[in-house]
Amino acid sequence: MLTAILPVRSLLLAIFMLMAGSGVLPTLIGLRLEKAGNGTLAIGAVATAYFLGLTVGAMRAGNWVKRVGHVRSFAAFVSVFSASTLAYGIYVSPVVWGALRAVDGFCAAGVFVCLESWLNERASPETRGGILAGYMICLYLGQAVGQYLLNLGGVWPALPFVVASILISLAAVPVLMTLIPAPEIAENTPFSLKRLYSASPLGLVGATVTGVMLGAFYGLAAVYARRLGMGLGQTSLFMSAVILGGVALQWPLGFLSDRLDRRSVIVAVLIGTAFCAFAVAFTTTGGAMLLGLGALFGGLSFALYPLCVAHTNDHLEPDERVGASGGLVLLYSAGAALGPMAGATAMSVLTASGLFFFIAACATGAAIFGLWRQITSPPVPVDEQQSYQILPRTTPVAATLDPYSPEEGMTE
Repeated sequence: MLTAILPVRSLLLAIFMLMAGSGVLPTLIGLRLEKAGNGTLAIGAVATAYFLGLTVGAMRAGNWVKRVGHVRSFAAFVSVFSASTLAYGIYVSPVVWGALRAVDGFCAAGVFVCLESWLNERASPETRGGILAGYMICLYLGQAVGQYLLNLGGVWPALPFVVASILISLAAVPVLMTLIPAPEIAENTPFSLKRLYSASPLGLVGATVTGVMLGAFYGLAAVYARRLGMGLGQTSLFMSAVILGGVALQWPLGFLSDRLDRRSVIVAVLIGTAFCAFAVAFTTTGGAMLLGLGALFGGLSFALYPLCVAHTNDHLEPDERVGASGGLVLLYSAGAALGPMAGATAMSVLTASGLFFFIAACATGAAIFGLWRQITSPPVPVDEQQSYQILPRTTPVAATLDPYSPEEGMTE
């Protein structure tokens, strides 16, 4: 793996710094809006704005990159992202912050398009898996580390935004100094919903429901933690535990899914996610138990999207998989845009625990659908299943990083 990632270390450093700066924003913004007296619906609407911007950016940012080039585009996206991060410290308003979050989402998508196409340029069939693993580790680790910027708010309320902006700005340096040639962005036309559902109903439903659950979590989990009486330090620890837990279980669950009927693993993970969410909803205080449940919840729920992609790929020809993965990531993003408002409604009706009751209900419904699919359709033989691969839930460009896609990266 080290041999694979050394040639792209500047790009991986950039994604780590970017996520260390931007990963805290959903948590910080939710807490600041609540402190200013805004209700969960307003906080959910602001969280939704980010995922709407991310979805639009995932579909449109590539055209911008094609027109002006990777380096200029990356610098522009990072500069606007950094400026919007500073702007949060000027004035607290759900309307203004919602607009800023939409800008953040579009810029984040643009950055991911640039970085993922760059990584794909450097990937060969032999190194693609190592590069993807390195990318995922840097992405999640940066996001987890960034949660601790919350603790800087006691010194000066705007300081977390300032430090986050600094980190986002510095993420441009390794990219602007890289000698890696700018690649062409491959055309990637996602499947239609009808075609995706025909290929894999469980893959489509699972990816969308995962987006709903994780969109609600990212947008509102910090508010839940604070209403549970947790301090800023405990809240940042809880959020980072969920994110790091999301890394820990992906490999063992993927290993199982390669050796069993993958639908059974998906259903089991959905049931486990539902149980964890119910357990969190009934937890009344912070502490080691909540951290453990949070880590287990992250480990299970974060594995659902790549499991659904792998299950969908089991039903497709090799030349169809990139388009299908692109469609699934857009469905995930659409689900994530719906999740915060639905979760906020549940919190308004059922108090703070309503967030995890809502997540548990989503997981339970998807599990029932998965069981129905197992009853009504035959499994793919285990020896015909495609190997599980951890994939980012970012943009359709990430689909080309899959080492089992037919796209071959270029090397110098």
